[in-house]
Amino acid sequence: MQTLSSEAEHLLSTAPDRLPLVQSGLQPGVAAQRVHLQDAAVLFPGARHSQAALAGLLLRAGYWPESHTVAQDIESAEGSYWHGIIHRMEPDSFNAGYWFRRVGKHAIFPELLRRATETLASGGPMHWRLKNTWDAFLFIEWCDEAREKRGQAEAAAIEIQMVEWQLLFDWCATAAS
Repeated sequence: MQTLSSEAEHLLSTAPDRLPLVQSGLQPGVAAQRVHLQDAAVLFPGARHSQAALAGLLLRAGYWPESHTVAQDIESAEGSYWHGIIHRMEPDSFNAGYWFRRVGKHAIFPELLRRATETLASGGPMHWRLKNTWDAFLFIEWCDEAREKRGQAEAAAIEIQMVEWQLLFDWCATAAS
């Protein structure tokens, strides 16, 4: 079960509906500063990875620098995963690849693969083909392509990235079973 503090719920409720493929460099707002300064365990009581959930929350709210600061100090697959997403959005594909190599195989990959398959079946670029397992490096390439080509590729990449964000955030913010 996922439990968020009122501060975390407020910041999430004011976040944009979608994560862009390129970070927007928003200036920190008062809500983000308050959230960033709080103890992650208080923001996400009982969470599997409260610091990682905080990195994800800040990223979703558009506070890229703050998210990066939190993620770079997390020595886990989840911290590396957020760090990889952050650098993919920078965009710095080489650096993103470094962090995704540190992730290895993550528990959200099977569901991410399933949902990405659905997204592509309902209107993704015809030449995008998934492998039998989730490939974060292939997705970095797709995001690079989508930033250049826009249209269908951009829409599919943004939708997959949003699914990825939600799955990873839920994984981090939910209590371990």
